[in-house]
Amino acid sequence: MASIEKSAVTVIGAGPAGAITSLFLSKYKIHHTILEKAVFPRDKICGDGLSGKVVSVLKKLDAGIINELKGRPDEFLPSWGVVFIAPNGKKLEIPFKKDLSHEPHPPGFVSKRIHFDRFLADKINTPFATLLTNAEVTGLVRHQNGISVHYHHHGQNLEFKSRLVIGADGDRSIAAKTFFNYPLEPEHLYAGIRGYYKGISQPHPMNFIELHFIRELLPGYFWIFPLPDGYANVGVCVLSSSISKSKINLRETMQQLIEKHPEIRQRFSNATAVSQVQGWRLPLGSAKRTFSKDHVLLTGDAASLIDPFTGEGIGNAIYSGMLAAGAAKKAMESDTFTEEFLKLHYDGEIESALRAELKLSYKMQRLCRQPWLFNFVASRSEKNPTLKETISCMFEDLDLRAKLRDPKYYMKLLFNY
Repeated sequence: MASIEKSAVTVIGAGPAGAITSLFLSKYKIHHTILEKAVFPRDKICGDGLSGKVVSVLKKLDAGIINELKGRPDEFLPSWGVVFIAPNGKKLEIPFKKDLSHEPHPPGFVSKRIHFDRFLADKINTPFATLLTNAEVTGLVRHQNGISVHYHHHGQNLEFKSRLVIGADGDRSIAAKTFFNYPLEPEHLYAGIRGYYKGISQPHPMNFIELHFIRELLPGYFWIFPLPDGYANVGVCVLSSSISKSKINLRETMQQLIEKHPEIRQRFSNATAVSQVQGWRLPLGSAKRTFSKDHVLLTGDAASLIDPFTGEGIGNAIYSGMLAAGAAKKAMESDTFTEEFLKLHYDGEIESALRAELKLSYKMQRLCRQPWLFNFVASRSEKNPTLKETISCMFEDLDLRAKLRDPKYYMKLLFNY
């Protein structure tokens, strides 16, 4: 017989989305439980980039956190932007902030998830939060006043009865599968692999992350993300539909690029692989979905919020975690957990904050499928401040909605002024 306890809010998963949800719930003085199936420190296959959007959310939580990241240079490498390399080799450098000259701290970082996730998890220990690790959720059952959360912990089968469950349990989310059951469509899913290297030459002087849009991978890319002490996260992601259509073997393709691509080969000539190559899937935010049901919210990868153009997931994950905590606060205050109420206060906030950006990213991803068009845009980009500003906004906590509603904006984007 399972032991039954009560938890007003249960968060499934203590990765970035779940940890940020928890930390904002604690900020709002809401008691809650977080169930994490792993034990920290634990690795997570990822690109490891923490963009300006990540930094902006952490500052809203506690501005002092950024100083903590700066004070741990062995784990968090300051990064000031991103370089896009078109199929023709043309480079477009985009800072994470439009104006870096007055920045008091780096606008972004690169950090292995084994470090970043533990950093966040260590902050969960508050009077309002109970973090249970090695706690695997085995089932979710709806009842009249909420959700029964069944989980396995230290050899015992246990149960929480919760008014609200927040799924922050990644692309294989049990919450998403149980209550939403959206198909993982190949057209809205990247497959990715990554490995760690040391000794790659010609790193960017300001630690910009690199996205190489190579013809064979479009609309995906090959990436190099610098890490502390001369290490780098290196990987490839490709649209799943392209893998099926073109019979792409990601591991072979990545190795061929490292060995044979003219520019990449030169930079890896003295580099050494220091890990195995591992793969995972990235559910993209290019398909419009709902994120709320009665007594249930989805965040991060569980909600398929990865940027369709850049492939960034951590920024939207923690942004959605912050919004989920805000919706939970309103639900607790009004004692209302209906789908209608949660959609208004959570889906509505996601739509307002992220949908315009995700739609634009999807359009840019589709543009990338035509190498000649991508080359054309990249070649004109240095003289087009509007394009640079647009991409910067995707990595910041900035509002693109007003821009996208203004017809003059598109004229600027097309005619370089």
